[in-house]
Amino acid sequence: MSNNSILLKIENKIGYITLNRPEVFNSFNREMAFLLQDTLDECEKNNDVRAIVISGNGKAFGAGQDLKEVTDPDLNPGFKKILEEHYNPIIHRIRNINKPIIAAVNGVAAGASANIALACDIVVAHEKASFIQAFSKIGLVPDSGGTYFLPRLIGFQKASALAMLGDKISAHEAERLGMIYKVFTNESFEAEVKQLSEKLANMPTKALGMIKQLLNSSMTNNLNDQLDMESKYQIEAAQSQDYNEGVSAFIEKRQPNFKGQ
Repeated sequence: MSNNSILLKIENKIGYITLNRPEVFNSFNREMAFLLQDTLDECEKNNDVRAIVISGNGKAFGAGQDLKEVTDPDLNPGFKKILEEHYNPIIHRIRNINKPIIAAVNGVAAGASANIALACDIVVAHEKASFIQAFSKIGLVPDSGGTYFLPRLIGFQKASALAMLGDKISAHEAERLGMIYKVFTNESFEAEVKQLSEKLANMPTKALGMIKQLLNSSMTNNLNDQLDMESKYQIEAAQSQDYNEGVSAFIEKRQPNFKGQ
């Protein structure tokens, strides 16, 4: 699948999704938001895709909402539609697709784009990338899960300061705070993203999806509920083909060949 604002390349069991409006720093308009949803759905349904990478084309990962759209009386869908039809469905898809999703942040990630990245399972960044909760600078509040994920990633105080002040932080500072997983150098960024995504694509996909759902539930479950859910999922995981392959490979001292089943 290929289009003007979203690109999809499937290679080595990985769905590479590229945000492709570089002339406006990959900011979202209505068409792009719907296309990203459709592309995520396509990756979810395609059994040949066992890991997903979201990145941006050009200098930016994404600049959030295209403000030209919301200030044009002929184009503006209104904030209710923007949130309920654009961003909230994107976040729900990212968290509910039972495949690992990597955000490969290649440049600045601002506003909704920053929070789309933070909703992904693993966030890695180019050494020149940066993150900014830009909403307060124009009198808005963080959306796209920003007030949900950010305090859980870096703590209440830091999240409060970043959301209110709108400070831009570097990739290295984001890593230090625990906001993201790793920073890669300019020379190694593409190779490291490829290596990480291929590693995930060859792991037991079903178990990774269960891990994802367990982590989702851990945000709101009490300990007893979480232990019960772990037990349920562990019993189900133990009945998978990948579990049998993993145990056999361990006993036989060889690399497992997981099928994601």
